[in-house]
Amino acid sequence: MPIVTRRDFVAAAVALPLAGELIVRGSTGKKQGTWEHVSGREGMRRHFFPSVTLTTHKGKKVRFYEDVLKGKIVVLNLMYADCTAYCPVITQRLLTAQRILLETRGFRPGRDYFFYSITVKPEEDTPGKLTEFAEMHKVGEGWTFLTGKPDDIELVRRKLGFADPDPVVDRDKSRHSGMIRYGNEPRCLWGAFQSSADPEWIAKEISFAFPVETKKTKRA
Repeated sequence: MPIVTRRDFVAAAVALPLAGELIVRGSTGKKQGTWEHVSGREGMRRHFFPSVTLTTHKGKKVRFYEDVLKGKIVVLNLMYADCTAYCPVITQRLLTAQRILLETRGFRPGRDYFFYSITVKPEEDTPGKLTEFAEMHKVGEGWTFLTGKPDDIELVRRKLGFADPDPVVDRDKSRHSGMIRYGNEPRCLWGAFQSSADPEWIAKEISFAFPVETKKTKRA
């Protein structure tokens, strides 16, 4: 998945609202051959955010779009509980970025934005196992780990663009995508960055998803 720069993010911010009159031909119950006018936000939901049911590390059932994404600023990454190479390192980088966002910008996890980590090994990662991972790394409020049926997890992974173009690499769960997706769902603003980035830079990228007026308020 290509890295999305701030310039790409700005371009998306301009282009996606213009897709507000996204036109979709489909089986909507209307006469054949008619066109349905759909907002850019609704178009993105239909194409990229499946409404599958997942399970949090606390055992709660949630719908991926309606409960996880809708109306929120979110940060999404992949992981699995037994990972000993990159997952713990990435988790610590994200925890540091959370602290930076709180201390320097006043953005509060669980209120102003939300972290979600999606396991790539749902067959193994039960809610209990994900809870152990969260506790081991001292993950606090505002960060939810998600598991679910393998087919549903796979659908979410591919729709979010976390699939590797090389099928051999893609099949190897230990080499899961090192990209992190972030965005402002109501405003259709989405970007991505490498998980190997410096936490200061990660915090800057995430804060870019916040509306300008929010940033001004938080700094005041």
